[in-house]
Amino acid sequence: MATTNIWQQFRALLPDDVRIVATITGNNGNGTSQAKLRNGSVITVMGESVSVGEKVFIQSGEVKGAAPNLAQYDVEV
Repeated sequence: MATTNIWQQFRALLPDDVRIVATITGNNGNGTSQAKLRNGSVITVMGESVSVGEKVFIQSGEVKGAAPNLAQYDVEV
């Protein structure tokens, strides 16, 4: 049954997991890689399809693919 709650309809359009851009700092050789986030922390993610030094999209702890190497800016609001 379809809901008539407009908030629930809106939430259904949003993805469940966020997509993160990170830089690969190392491939571990066991199907995982080390990735450095923008805030400087390093995480371990599943996947070794991208080489060291390249940017990747990470979703649900898994490398989803290569990300473009674009300039980034921090803006305070």
